[in-house]
Parts: sequence; C-alpha cells; structure tokens
Amino acid sequence: MKKIVPGILLCTIVHTADAQQPAKKFNDTAYLQPVEILAVRAADNAPFAKTNLTRADIEKNNLGADLPILLNQTPSIVVSSDAGNGIGYTGMRIRGSDITRINVTLNGIPYNDAESQGSFFVDLPDFTSSVNSIQIQRGVGTSTNGAGAFGASINLSTNEVNKDFYAELNNSTGSFNTWKNTLRFGSGIIGKHFTIDGRLSRISSDGYIDRASSDLKSYYASAAYIDEKNSLRFNVFSGKEITYQAWNGVPEALLKTNRTFNSAGTEKPGSPYENETDNYLQTHYQLFYNRQFSTHWKTNVAFFLTRGKGYYEQYKAAADLGDYGLPPFNDHGNIIEATDLIRRLWLDNYFYGSTYSVQHQKGRTQFTAGGGWNKYDGKHYGDVIWAQAQQAVPVNHRWYSNDAYKTDFNLFAKWTEQWGSRWQSYADVQLRTVQYDINGFRNNPGLIVNNTFTFFNPKVGISYNAKTWRAYWSYAIANKEPNRDDFENTPNGRPKHETLYDMELGFEKKMTNASFAINGYYMHYNNQLVLAGNINDVGAYTRINVPKSYRLGIELQGAASITEYLSLGGNISLSENRIKNFTELIDDYDNGGTKSNFYTSTNISFSPSVVGSASINITPVKNGEISLVGKYVGRQYLDNTTQTSRSLNPYYVQDIRLSYQVANKFSKNTSIIIQLSNVLNKKYEASGYTFSYIYDGLVTENYYFPMATFNWMVGLNIRL
Repeated sequence: MKKIVPGILLCTIVHTADAQQPAKKFNDTAYLQPVEILAVRAADNAPFAKTNLTRADIEKNNLGADLPILLNQTPSIVVSSDAGNGIGYTGMRIRGSDITRINVTLNGIPYNDAESQGSFFVDLPDFTSSVNSIQIQRGVGTSTNGAGAFGASINLSTNEVNKDFYAELNNSTGSFNTWKNTLRFGSGIIGKHFTIDGRLSRISSDGYIDRASSDLKSYYASAAYIDEKNSLRFNVFSGKEITYQAWNGVPEALLKTNRTFNSAGTEKPGSPYENETDNYLQTHYQLFYNRQFSTHWKTNVAFFLTRGKGYYEQYKAAADLGDYGLPPFNDHGNIIEATDLIRRLWLDNYFYGSTYSVQHQKGRTQFTAGGGWNKYDGKHYGDVIWAQAQQAVPVNHRWYSNDAYKTDFNLFAKWTEQWGSRWQSYADVQLRTVQYDINGFRNNPGLIVNNTFTFFNPKVGISYNAKTWRAYWSYAIANKEPNRDDFENTPNGRPKHETLYDMELGFEKKMTNASFAINGYYMHYNNQLVLAGNINDVGAYTRINVPKSYRLGIELQGAASITEYLSLGGNISLSENRIKNFTELIDDYDNGGTKSNFYTSTNISFSPSVVGSASINITPVKNGEISLVGKYVGRQYLDNTTQTSRSLNPYYVQDIRLSYQVANKFSKNTSIIIQLSNVLNKKYEASGYTFSYIYDGLVTENYYFPMATFNWMVGLNIRL
C-alpha cells in the first residue's frame, strides 16, 4: 500500500535534495535535480512550512484553469477569478497575503513584475503543462531571487530531464464555451547527451461574467546538452493573452438580480464596446549552465531576458480634453471641451539579469551561496486612437509617456549542519539592494521618485528528526519595498518599506498509512502596506502603511489510507489577523476635505480566520477514481474597519472529480477526467472592493467578483 505523507490531498513529497549521495553517473541523469532549483528550494528537513507538488499532482486538475486555481487545495490559500471560472485574470492569497507578497520564480528566475510586484499567470497560459514540480513555502521561507516573500514563495521547475521520448495530446472542453488544446513532446536522451522538449497550447473561454472572454496562446521550447559533469540548457517560452476586461466587479445592488453584470465597455452608447480588452505578449529567454566539479562541489549560473509589451484598450465617454493634455477646441464658434474617445494604455518593458549559486556538501555540512542581479527598463505611455470630435484630437495622440527603471541585487548564503543523528541547524542570510526610479505617473506627471533600499534578511532554524516524525522551529526577518502604485497613492510619493518578523513552529508525523502535520506561526509587521479598500481605474488595489500589525495562526494537515479503495485528506488554517491601530480616511464632499475614523484591533482585509479543504478519494474500479473535494473560506473584510456590511460572506464549495485510465494498444496512457465544480450551485463571491464618501450623508459602495455557479469540464489526455 502506498505510503501517505502530509501535503495537498494525499500528494507525495518531492525530494529536492539528497546531498549525501555521490555524483550520479550519466545514465542516472534523469534523476538529477537542477542546481538552480536546489539553490532556492527548501530541502525536506528545512525548518519551514512547505508543500511539494509532483507532475502527477498537477495533471489531476490541469484542464485549462490558471495556476492559482490548481493550487486551491493547498493550505491557507484563497483564490479568485475576474471572469468567475478561473480562466483569464486570477488571484490568490496565502495566509491573507496577496500575490504582490508572494515570491514566484520560474526555474529560480524571478517572475514577479518589478513594478507592481504581482505575478500575472494569464501572461503564461498553460505554463503548468510544462512544469515538472512546484514547491510552495509559506511565510518568509528560504532566501530566493526576486521580490521579498511576505506571504509565501512559489517555485516552478521545468528543467528536470525527461529521459525517454514522449508525446501527449491534452484536450478539454466545458462550460462557458471553454476549450483547451495542448500538444507536449520530448525527444528523450539523443546521442547520450541531448534532449529537446516542447509544448503548444491554446485556451479560450467566454467566462462566467458577461463578456469576460479569454483568448490565450502559448508555447514552450527547451534544449539541453548534458554529460556526467555538465549541463547547458536554453529555454524560450511565450504567452499571448487577449482578455475582455472584467476588473470593475459587480455592484452590490445587482448581485441578486444580475450577478454576471460587467460594466466594462458600457460607456459606449448602445451595445458595449467590443474591444474593451487587455492585450499582452510576454516572452522569456533562459540560459542555464550547471557544473559538478566533484562529489562535494557544484555550481550554477543563469542568464535571462523577459520581454513584455501590451496595452489596455478602453472606450471613454465625454472625456475631458484637458485630461489628455489638449486645450478646448473652437469648431466655428462651438467650443468643444469633451469628446468620446478610445484610448490605449501601454506597457513596454525589458527585464533581464543573472542568477548564480555554488553548493558544497561534505560530511554533515552543506553550504550554499548565491545571488542575482536584474534590471527592469519600463515604458508607460498612452495613445488616443480614435475620437468622436476628430478635429479636436491629433491622430494617435500620445498624452503621457513615463519611464521607470529598477535595479535589484542580492547575495545570500545558507548553511545546514547535521548534529548527531537527529538534530539539524539552519542559518540563512541575504543582503538585497534595490534602486527604483520613476519619471512621473499618468495622473501625476510631476511626481519623480528616486529611491534606494538596502535590506538585510537573516533566517535561523533547527530541526529534530526521529524515525517517523520531525519537529522544527525557525525565525526569519524579511523586508520589502513599496510598489509603483504605493508611491503614487502616498502623499509626496514616500511610502515606507515593510518589515516582517516571522516565527514558525511545526511538527510532522509520517506513518505507513497515515500522516499528520501541524504548523504554528506568528508574523509581526512594521509598516505593513494594507489595502485601503478601493481600486484605481485599471483595477489595481491601493494600499497604505500601518505601523503595527500581525498574523497569528495554526495550519493542520492530515491524510489517511483507510482501505485499498478509500483515502482521506485535508487541511485547515485558523488565524487571527490584526491591525493594532487603523485610521480610515473618507472624502467629505459636504464639508470639504476628509473625515477620519480611528479603529483599534481591526481585522486585516482579505484575511479570513478559517480556511480549509478536504477530500475523499474512492477507487471503485481498477484505474478509476472518484474524488469529492470541498473548500471552506471564512468571512473576508473588504477593508480594515471590520464591518460586516463591507465584507464577503463565508462560503463552502463542493467539487467532484472523476478520472479513468483506459488501457489500449494505441497509446501508453489514455485518461478521461470529468471535473464537476460547485455541484451545490452555491452563489458566492471570492473577492471585491469597497469605498466610502460623504455626500448628503455617508455613502458606501461595495463591488464583488462572483464565482461561477455549477460548471463542468471534460478532459481527454493521450500519451503516445
């Protein structure tokens, strides 16, 4: 019977390192772990809370939804979707921290956007079909490359060697006219040294929300040379997305009568503007060289370039010419001060740099040193491509153009020492410097930002390992710079950087047929940037500093194999997330200025006190499985005032997944997957925003992002 270990719904742990073994012979290359991954991932005995997913875990749910949806059953995570069905723009929070606080790396290369600090997985549609393994570290975790981790780190790896030839055709279809077509192939080892892997993908969907369509295309290609001591790999992958904007949300008044309402494009008279879309092309180039000098020394260096370019297109009714840098126009005595127009807001950027590491293992000591340097060159500009009053607006009028530059450099060192047969210590230090220059903003062209940050991020921990259980403790300090919007939304453009002190204490028990894990954490923040509640005109949330706040929680996971035909698994996270003192500022249009309301010990927005998931897996016939998967999320507040009237109701969602592997002589493996989501037809909202103002009294407006009611997907996967 299969051994059960803690993790996501009975998933198995990926062994990220086995430093005590000698160098592998070349015919074992398929089992070598890439050095760049070992440098940033936490090993099995590292004193951090983590979840490892194998390729088999990923494939179970990979029917076209974005990466956050695939991770929905891991501990402490809450996911959302603008379109409502997990395709297009999606979001996730881990321990209440949003994607701008989750460090994401692709093969150890930073992925978070340098300015917003978010990770937009819609720009890499179906990337998970090329991923071999994922590690999620909750909390600060180990030192890695890129933006600081305040909620978690997610590392995705595609660089494992596929030893044998393979070809796969994965197709799925379902609700909302959703289609996914993926072709994967790999050469295996050619001529004892070469390997090639590739993928082509297409995903399309109309979305649950009105007009929230997605047209997504991507490819992945990788070629490598490998011998007993060296490996050289080049990756290129790209994604192109066209999504109809759905970031405005649904007004509270329409939730019961028209919960799929989408206001995007409705400024156009008559039918909504058909091209109110987000268009973006992002291409990644990665070059890796790994060298194993001896049984004790190995090293890695990588170079990368990420090229991104795209725009939002919007129809704006009665737009003031002055907002576009244009004077009123005199049309034969008729003064034109406003006109309908169509605009494009462009992003045009290059992100490039290098990462490197060296590892030494001898006896009971393991030492890793590394770091990275990267540079971001970004252009922000806007063009008016059409105007109703054509004579008032020059052709292709560019009304703003602002450049931004960001340089990020870090060095880290990690030392692990085995003390006797059971004790292991861990020490990790990182020095990170950031130079961020912003030459004006669209709505504030005169605001120039030149900031330099220097952060020292130490981490220490200890683990105790017995035969079937282990315990660990760790303490980590992390610092993080503000993002682009923080500088624009803060008076004088001077938000403070954040500091996090994270303490973790955990216990794991692994047995033949069952497992259990418990992790407690206390995360104390200085100057945390918390959501103010509202969003700006392109769907980005605004944030403000609060002096003192904390997250205190416990995460429990369990799994058990009851019989050969029945297994159970699940996790639950209980937490308290508080701001010690919070001042709400409300625009007062009746009296002018703003009104302030002071609160003590309020809940941090979007930080539910209870998050849990559970599964029952039944194997009624050979090669067939039925999985009953449930997810519960407690109340989430839209701002930091802890008012139920500004919150998301708790919800429970029940899914059913059916899978069957068909034995036939035409393929190595053919599987059919049926995913029935929200089978109880629950009407719920996973995200939203709020804002208040005083106009003939206090007015509060809430907007929500509803998730799809009952929906389904069917997938057919053929491996040749």
